[in-house]
Amino acid sequence: MDKLKMHSPNLTDENVAKIRDLFPGCVTEAADETGKLQLVVDFDQLRQELSDHIVEGPQERYRLDWPGKREALVAANMPIAKTLRPSRNESRDFDGTRNLFIEGDNLDALKILQESYLGTVKLIYIDPPYNTGNDFVYDDDFSVDAKSYLERSNQEDSNGNRLVANTSSNGRFHSDWMTMIYSRLKLARNLLKNDGAICISIDDGEVANLRKIADEIFGESNFMANIVWQKKYAVSNDDPGIADMHDHILVYRKTSDFSRNFLPRSDKQNERYSNPDNDVRGPWASDNYISNNSKADRPTLYYPIVHPKTGQEVWPGENAWRYSRDKHEKMAAEGRLYWGPNLSYERPRMKRYLSEVQDGIVPSTWWPFVDFGHNNEGSKEVNDLFGKKKVFTFPKPTRLLKEIIRIGSSNNDVVMDFFAGSGSTAHAVFKLCAETGENRQFILIQMPEEVEEESEAANSGLKSIAEIAKERIRLAGQKVLEGECHPGWNRDVGFRVLKVDTSNMKDVFYRPDVLGQKDLIDAVENTKADRIPEDLLFQVLLDWGVDLTLPIRREVVQGKTVFFLDGNALVACFDTGVTEELVKELAGHEPLRMVFRDNGFVSDAVKINVEQIFRQLSPNTDIKSI
Repeated sequence: MDKLKMHSPNLTDENVAKIRDLFPGCVTEAADETGKLQLVVDFDQLRQELSDHIVEGPQERYRLDWPGKREALVAANMPIAKTLRPSRNESRDFDGTRNLFIEGDNLDALKILQESYLGTVKLIYIDPPYNTGNDFVYDDDFSVDAKSYLERSNQEDSNGNRLVANTSSNGRFHSDWMTMIYSRLKLARNLLKNDGAICISIDDGEVANLRKIADEIFGESNFMANIVWQKKYAVSNDDPGIADMHDHILVYRKTSDFSRNFLPRSDKQNERYSNPDNDVRGPWASDNYISNNSKADRPTLYYPIVHPKTGQEVWPGENAWRYSRDKHEKMAAEGRLYWGPNLSYERPRMKRYLSEVQDGIVPSTWWPFVDFGHNNEGSKEVNDLFGKKKVFTFPKPTRLLKEIIRIGSSNNDVVMDFFAGSGSTAHAVFKLCAETGENRQFILIQMPEEVEEESEAANSGLKSIAEIAKERIRLAGQKVLEGECHPGWNRDVGFRVLKVDTSNMKDVFYRPDVLGQKDLIDAVENTKADRIPEDLLFQVLLDWGVDLTLPIRREVVQGKTVFFLDGNALVACFDTGVTEELVKELAGHEPLRMVFRDNGFVSDAVKINVEQIFRQLSPNTDIKSI
């Protein structure tokens, strides 16, 4: 019976394996500091493989570089021995919801999710720290080498991590921010579906650096837009410089498979459509028939049109027509040209019918506050929910996020936000689903960063930003349910809370070299004493790459607690004293996956017989132990 590895995937090893498949001669064996052999890449040979001439040393080339970039790559690829522990009492509808709220450092969380959500997320929206010169805190420690990082990750909890305050006086001001965001975006890309996209809010301070980082990670050809959002509705007269009225939203797709949705048309936008000539095709609006191109630039679009009233030739002036001669003749034959009342116009305009634009409006790169909300609106939404002011500063308005989610995702898609803040993304998902009847899932990640002691949030009993977000999601879900809801929506306003924590396994599970003779008896039990069976269940789901939102059913079978996920997708029993009779009964359910505790069997004979029993009763079951 194979054992689960119980830690996040080692992306470095996987990348080396991919290179070995493509260029076997570029991967060799080398001894590490302890003398142990490991596979490493011969980068000089790899450079030569990728060049059609002799490569002699480093050469100048176009690239983005900064102090800490290599450390960011190490941090992104290095495995960690951490897990997600469920918290039922902080969740809403724990067993039935398809939404996740993960509390903990987002770098750890993104690593932990690499197998369960690889290539499954349709849309990622993040609003990372803007690096304005104030402190921003994250748990990365880039001052150690790879070996020390691995040992620390396997043995120390979050209290051992260094907290970095990135003030404007820091000599690595931009570098620290770039290192922080780079490693997270690299991991985030793995989670996106091939037809997925990521939207990143940022201000002018780091937009240039972020654009270059995202170009490198997602590919310059996958840049889709730099949306300019008008975040304020008025200029302050006491602004000492030029008033800052906007933020940026950078949009990148993962591959060319991505296609965006339309924005909805408002009643005001539909008012411009009418039917003054009783056209059988219904209401229409006229559009310009002359392009912005000059006749010199587009000579093939410069030709005469016969005026239907005067019979004279009409030319487009110094510019060209919008369409070729063939396309024009087809549109004229279809009666799509409008020459004004009583054919009074000198040049034609084109009819665009309302029936042809019912799908909606193509999104543009200019998002005014009138249509997409503003900062004060976002604050008011939070204040109204909590009945207090200044619980959270500068939350994004749900009108903005709702349209981002509408453009980038559809029914049954997964939406992720790993800088969740106050939980605006979850609120926007609820509101959009209630409006359209579509069912989206969200995954939110937020570090439990403490709020100021005398803040309104702290006085309300909310000690961290994660607590603010969880409470907002509860309140927002209830408020949305009280309003008008589309009958097709599943009304899932629940969320399953999972917390990043140290592994459920004792340190000797990962490092048997630290095991002494006196520890042998203790080592029989390889899980930590404070962990409950449900903790073990979620670590198994992560290790096996199973969806963390599958419905869970707990039953007592022959006196033992047994977990059934999504029927028989996975069955788990972590109790001790498992008998052959229990094994046979569980095999009778024919689960796709079955997991036991390694030392959970009543005897070695039963443990040995497990695979034989399943081979007879449920031959397609994958069996593992922890």
